[in-house]
Amino acid sequence: MSKRIRVAVLLGGRSSEHEISLESARSVLEALDPDRYETVTVEIGRDGRWELGTGDSDGSVAETLPVPTAQVPATLGEVDVVFPVLHGPFGEDGTVQGLLELAGVPYVGAGVLGSALAMDKDVFKAVMRDR
Repeated sequence: MSKRIRVAVLLGGRSSEHEISLESARSVLEALDPDRYETVTVEIGRDGRWELGTGDSDGSVAETLPVPTAQVPATLGEVDVVFPVLHGPFGEDGTVQGLLELAGVPYVGAGVLGSALAMDKDVFKAVMRDR
């Protein structure tokens, strides 16, 4: 068997949509074929703390990290790709995408600008009008 792709699934977050993100992440983890993907979960708590666990095991937390920390980019650098499953501010607004780009970590989904524009409907409408 070839090497599995290592995916970090980011979930939770500081927004009011924290619980929705947890449910979405469960769906993503269930959909990822364990023969093809090795998963690790990174839950961002409502308080902004990052908890590292694994999707492949029982989900126990291996380590708790405060944000910001130098270890987060290093840990995320050990994966092939990050799958952000965060909703609302600090997740869908380009913030996490910017952190990942700064750390040089590949991720799925829209980039910083697209995410930021999509979160601010008034600015998005203005940009589209000016196009």
